[in-house]
Amino acid sequence: MLEQDIEIETDAGSMNTFVTRPEEGGPHPVVFFYMDAPGKREELHDMARRIASVGYFVVLPNLYYRQVRDFRLVRDEAGMAKMFEFMRALSIEMVMQDTAAMFKYIRSQPDADATRIGAVGYCMSGPFVLAAAARYPGEFKCVASIYGANLVTDRPDSPHLNLAPIKADVYVACAETDKWAPPEVIATLEEHLKAAHTQYRLEWYPGAEHGFAFPKREGIYHRQSAERHWERLFAQFRAYLS
Repeated sequence: MLEQDIEIETDAGSMNTFVTRPEEGGPHPVVFFYMDAPGKREELHDMARRIASVGYFVVLPNLYYRQVRDFRLVRDEAGMAKMFEFMRALSIEMVMQDTAAMFKYIRSQPDADATRIGAVGYCMSGPFVLAAAARYPGEFKCVASIYGANLVTDRPDSPHLNLAPIKADVYVACAETDKWAPPEVIATLEEHLKAAHTQYRLEWYPGAEHGFAFPKREGIYHRQSAERHWERLFAQFRAYLS
């Protein structure tokens, strides 16, 4: 396995990014890994390594780079307030600009096959992967939203309102207990997925809470659901990126 910390130049500055890929056998299909609200950290690096270990070139950017280079969440009142401040300052349009910069980067990499690109987004990035698939329909073969938050909002850029352009296969994983994506929100999303004739699979994860896939989320990590989500991700990548 090869890995490095790099800088991807965007219209807004320099986006610090973790990249990992197999040592041999390239060029490899690409997976854009969009972080959750607590930020880019070693826990996510390990998850990116797991994806890379089965044959993918993984790009995990710090989406908070406009505000902070290295956010370390402390789960107290002040730390959570800071996280929500960063999260609310990040718009879908900003992430679409960052995604364009990520495309430019991978096209310059001989070990990356830029004709085969997938994406996975956790928590706050669930809407980002749907928005990216709609904004760049010719680029993504598949995208996955894992307990995505704010998938349906009253804003005009809400991803559920702009699904028609999507050509990628879409996977949506939903935790049984999730205040950020309760059943009524998921029902609205599915309504729009059907109306847009999106190719999708939506699954509920019984007994799981929001954040279930993160090994270091004490009291929330749900091993059975986490492994199921890996099974689904790798099956989707094999089907659409191989």
